[in-house]
Amino acid sequence: MSPQGNRIPAGIAAGLAAGALWGLVFVLPRLVPAYSSIEVTLGRYGAYAAVSALALAWTWRRARPHLRPQVLVAALLLGWLGNSLYYLMVVFAVRWAGTALTGLIIGTIPLWLLLIGRPPGLRLARLAPGALCTATGLALMHWSASRIHAGPMFGWGIACATGALVAWSSYAVLNARWMKRHTALPNDVWTNLLGLATLLGLLPLFALAQPGAALPAERDAQWALYVGISLAMGLGASWLATWLWNLASQRLPTSLAGQLIVSETLFALAYGFAYEQRWPSALEWTAAVLFAAGIVWAIRHHRQPDDRILPCNDATSSPC
Repeated sequence: MSPQGNRIPAGIAAGLAAGALWGLVFVLPRLVPAYSSIEVTLGRYGAYAAVSALALAWTWRRARPHLRPQVLVAALLLGWLGNSLYYLMVVFAVRWAGTALTGLIIGTIPLWLLLIGRPPGLRLARLAPGALCTATGLALMHWSASRIHAGPMFGWGIACATGALVAWSSYAVLNARWMKRHTALPNDVWTNLLGLATLLGLLPLFALAQPGAALPAERDAQWALYVGISLAMGLGASWLATWLWNLASQRLPTSLAGQLIVSETLFALAYGFAYEQRWPSALEWTAAVLFAAGIVWAIRHHRQPDDRILPCNDATSSPC
């Protein structure tokens, strides 16, 4: 297999693995209800920044030449957009609108990236059946979720999930463009800079952080779990998932990488059903199958008629 051919399967595997890790963040906050949404967000990204600082110090000699003002500013902006702002809204959305509906709304990201990042020469008609599967799955899940979740903050939860959708869609496109235009920047250095920049973007939240409404005894009982969840999300769902996603962004067209984000929704749903200790309904099963079909279709049809992956001729969307 050619070097170009080797890059595509590795990129797909990295994107799916990142989705599995990201899916955890849709259910883990529900395990520590005694801690506020801001506290959960600060815990996750505080751990991410700590891991990033240690990794950056370990590789300082190799990283130092890349720490130019342009790189630092880009890391600050993208870290705030794709991590700080995005996840704060996700935590609020999960608590106010539920895991399934939040995952559903976030699950439309592939459809937007499909339109924004389609490589030149790839006809939209080739991708339409997969997009239709994804859209139908989203509609079915919406119908099912809307009958389960309701409450005074339900509308705000939907608004937060929609805001998270816009933030991360923008991040995915801008980060992919940055990575492909700065191929000399090592993936691990960029991942570490994003971690540190994310914490800087969250500093204003320290002034707003207030203990949850739970009694002190409840918070004490969940303290160890809160620390463990913060570390798991900081190391696994943040540092490692970001590293994997950067790898996928370097090796895949933006529209194909975007389709792999559907796996995040699938994993989020699976984790949510496990947390709720129930089996999916018939509608939810159907939606999950359609999600999976959309992923498979996107992977199989991101090719030209002669079955060659599109060449690297566009810095914004083609594999380099």
